[in-house]
Amino acid sequence: MQRRANEPSGSSQAMGASLEINLQKVDRDRDATLFELAGRAGIQVPSSCQGRGKCRECLLEVSEGMECLSPPGEEEKHLPDRFRLACRARVVAEEGMARCHTLRRGSVRVLEETFDLPVGSQSTDLDPAVTRDSDRILLDGEIIAEGSGPIHGIAMDLGTTTVSMRLLDLATGQAVATQSFENPQRFGGSDIMSRIQYEVDHPGKLLQRVLLGYLTRAIEEFPVDPETIYEIVVAGNPTMRDMLFGLPVEGLGQKPYRSSMEQEMLDGERASTCLTVTGKKLRLPIHPAGRVYGLPLIGCHVGADTAACLLAIGMGRETRTVALMDIGTNTELVIGNRDRLLAASCPAGPAFEGGELSCGMPAVKGAVERVAIKEDGSLELGIIGEGDPEGICGSGLIDLLGELLRTDRMNDKGRLCDGSDHFAVSPHHQIALTEHDVSLLAQAKGANAAGLEIVLEAFGLEARALDTFYLAGAFARHLDVEAAMQIGLIPSLPAERIKQIGNASLEGATIALRSASSRRELEELAGRIEHVQLESHPDFFDYFVNGCRFVPMASS
Repeated sequence: MQRRANEPSGSSQAMGASLEINLQKVDRDRDATLFELAGRAGIQVPSSCQGRGKCRECLLEVSEGMECLSPPGEEEKHLPDRFRLACRARVVAEEGMARCHTLRRGSVRVLEETFDLPVGSQSTDLDPAVTRDSDRILLDGEIIAEGSGPIHGIAMDLGTTTVSMRLLDLATGQAVATQSFENPQRFGGSDIMSRIQYEVDHPGKLLQRVLLGYLTRAIEEFPVDPETIYEIVVAGNPTMRDMLFGLPVEGLGQKPYRSSMEQEMLDGERASTCLTVTGKKLRLPIHPAGRVYGLPLIGCHVGADTAACLLAIGMGRETRTVALMDIGTNTELVIGNRDRLLAASCPAGPAFEGGELSCGMPAVKGAVERVAIKEDGSLELGIIGEGDPEGICGSGLIDLLGELLRTDRMNDKGRLCDGSDHFAVSPHHQIALTEHDVSLLAQAKGANAAGLEIVLEAFGLEARALDTFYLAGAFARHLDVEAAMQIGLIPSLPAERIKQIGNASLEGATIALRSASSRRELEELAGRIEHVQLESHPDFFDYFVNGCRFVPMASS
């Protein structure tokens, strides 16, 4: 094999156990850290301190061969077993294979996504909070900078699993670029409650620090000077939003599950749950006087991401009776119209976003997003990026479950009919759906189904009476609706009544970034939504158990 030009020579080169980072074989050096080895191979591992063990951002998840690595050091005490800091770990074993990957899988795309939203659902007026008056740049009418350059803003959907960002030219309202990547906080747990507990157990705001580090690099990757970015509008569930702003989140982990901002508003100490700080205070590389604005919360675990979705579909003006389901780690449900709105949060867990599954991953390059079982039993896979598969994302998981049911390879209880404990999807790449994976997916589906049944009951409505059923969320845009109805994830309704609107949270944040008047309307709307507490409903468990079966959901 030919040696790379920047590869060191000498007796310390490539001996013993093999190393693979991000599916790329990396020549090991017994004296080098994984951070150094990754750099030599052209693999970027995010770090603010350049591998000195100070920032704790160079996280790697080890999928195989932890025993091949040096023991964790003092700087790694905060990490669970399968995570390491690349700058502290070395390959020390003389045989075996160590496989690991960075937490930031994603890419920048210079494009504008489209959304299937109702006509006239939102204002088309361009009235951003950031404006220009000659060479003066104003925020809410106040001068914050001077210059003749462009004015930009970022709309952000801060999800538990995935972070999505859209860069806008605020003078025209046009998108310049978008990007998405895995939320690096998942070393603290894949679901919201785990993150809250981690935050309580590990003082020092480690989750916030790591996230801000990754956001810094994401902002710097946009094709503009970061100093021309004057506002960031953030949508996210209460835990993710409050962690970003450095607020305590303990209250969200125990009854009555309220953000500190929500509690302060209920106590009359503030008029809104919106948040505003300067970019300088959060140490983000935008203009120092620029603002980071957190959209309002709705209540308990129904947060600013749901509020943004409502803005995207124009719920404040809706005369029909509609439902919105934003499927994710915490699935949010809203049912109603401009006269009455009910909302609830379903503790679905991260399964539909690939979390905690042996084969799961977010919808980024390398993820299987389409699965079809052909007549001869072979599989046809659709892979994001058209390269080798690395795992299966949410839409692919729904496809796979539907195909297993359709071909009688799995029963409605999630058991594989051939007696096996797994179904091979790509044996060559060691990707398989296990019965344990199916169980986690069934529980996630059961929580969603139970929430929908309870909110419909509270509204006094049958599913068949819904005029439109909106499916929001990054993976919901790409899931096969027939497969989703077949496994009972959504009610069996006529196809024309089901609208897949994609990442409506990002779209709502974009509308709020473009229009200061729209965000004021949203603040008013969020304040009058009724919250339904699922955990206190006497029949929740019965609805949940029934919802765990892979059978079509009744529409009446």
